[in-house]
Formats: sequence, structure tokens, C-alpha cells
Amino acid sequence: MKIKTRDFCLAPGKAVRLADWPTRVAPFYKSKADYAQAIDSHIGKLRSLQDRLYASNSYSVLLIFQAMDAAGKDGAIKHVMSGVNPQGCQVYSFKHPSAAELEHDFLWRTTKCLPERGQIGIFNRSYYEEVLIVRVHRKILESEALPRENRDEGELWDGRYRSIVDLENHLHRNGTRIVKFFLHLSKGEQRRRFVARIDDPSKNWKFSAADIEERGHWKQYMEAYEDCLAATSTRRAPWHIVPADDKENAHLIISQIVVDLLEGLDLRYPKVGSRRRQELQEIRKKLLKRKGD
Repeated sequence: MKIKTRDFCLAPGKAVRLADWPTRVAPFYKSKADYAQAIDSHIGKLRSLQDRLYASNSYSVLLIFQAMDAAGKDGAIKHVMSGVNPQGCQVYSFKHPSAAELEHDFLWRTTKCLPERGQIGIFNRSYYEEVLIVRVHRKILESEALPRENRDEGELWDGRYRSIVDLENHLHRNGTRIVKFFLHLSKGEQRRRFVARIDDPSKNWKFSAADIEERGHWKQYMEAYEDCLAATSTRRAPWHIVPADDKENAHLIISQIVVDLLEGLDLRYPKVGSRRRQELQEIRKKLLKRKGD
């Protein structure tokens, strides 16, 4: 079944009310076997496209994943990128900033991890935490030691949105293509997944009391996400709001979006000139003469 990825893409300048966006849509697969075949097809295409991305060495790709706890960021990265050559892919997860990172501007620690040309970079959480968790937990701002004149929250968030958009436009002009995913999970499905983590001993490590504390700020997080998504979804770096209650469906949607992006770059293997081809033929002849080596 063809996935219309534009249905999940947030148009630039559009206000966002997450209650209007579904957390579950009709599945793009008929059975588990059908899902396995579809995701394998996407992974095969990604493998081929990533090989050309690496060989052409002109573009880099940055995939950003943001979501509430238990929305499936780790699983999406694991399943969608399972067939990609590790040499051409870099994954970074951003937790609470270190003391050294707090001595710099809020974009510094993630900018160091941007992908090189030919690489796919994946941010599991990102600089967007600075307008999400920091907005919900205002005390975090105190540890960032901002100049007094820059602490007015009436201007702080808009300023950070502008900084993010400026950065992403700069990256696009220099060959980095950015796709941003918000995995849209319902509060009820999050509860079910939390309970499943508690009931399964092999998943107990994924759960902490802090998860429940964050769940108590659900409304504030939704408001922060709505403002953030509306302010930073641009033509060059759009947000995709992916229904996340069905993990398999989310994997298919995400992988199709990445395939579409890479196919749109018209990636090609570097052409070899006539002189180089002649050199290669001479080397070939020498190799064939040395069959005993």
C-alpha cells in the first residue's frame, strides 16, 4: 500500500493543535508477514540509496527524532536503519547537558555531532530539547547561566526558535538535508507501554520513576510541542507528525519518508574518466597475468 507521506508533513507557518492530529491511522500492512515484507523493501532501498550517498560525498542527511517517553524513538531507529552500513551512519542520544556543555550556547553540543558529507546522522532527541523540556522545567534555565538581559521568557523561546531555523537553513545551504520526526503518542498508549515495561522483567531497566513525573506534565509538553512544531517547520526542514500508537505503522511511515528524501537527491556514483578507465584496464590485465598469486 502506497504511503502518502505528505499527509504527515506539517506545512510551514501552520498553527498546530496536536489533538487534531491522529495518534493512530489505518495500517499500511495487512498482516505481520505483509509488514515484514514492506519494511524489508524499504530497508533494501535505504541500503542502496545510502551507498550512493556515501559514494557521491556531496550531501549529508540529518534525521531528528523527538517524542514523549515510550513513543518508540529507539525502536524506530533500530528497525528503519537496520540495513544501513554502520560506516555511513552516526547515532547520537542527547541526555542532560554536562557541566562543560552548559558553558556554551544551547546549540553547541549538538553542532559538534552534525553528520559529515556522505553520512546519515541521527539525533535521538536534539537541540529541540532546549525549547521543550527546558520550557516545561524552567529551573533548568538557571543552570544555563544566561546573561540577565536574555532571561526574559517572553523573548527567550522566540529567540531560540529563530536560532534553530537559522541553523537549519545554513545547514541546508551547505548540503545537509534535515527531516524531523515527532512521534505522536496518545497518553493512553503511553500508559499501556509503561505497564508492559513493568510487567516484563527484560524491560524493567527502561522504566524509572522520572517517567511518571514527566507524564504528570503532559499538558505542558503538548503546549510546548505545538508552539515548537509551528515555529520551526519550514520548507527546507519540515516536521513530520507520525502517528506512533502502532509501532509497525510508524516504522513504515518513517522509512518511506527517508526513502523519498534520498530518492529526491538523485544520487549517483561518481563517474570515472576515460584515462582512469584505461588505468583500471591495465591493472586488470596485470592481475589476470598473476593467477598464481
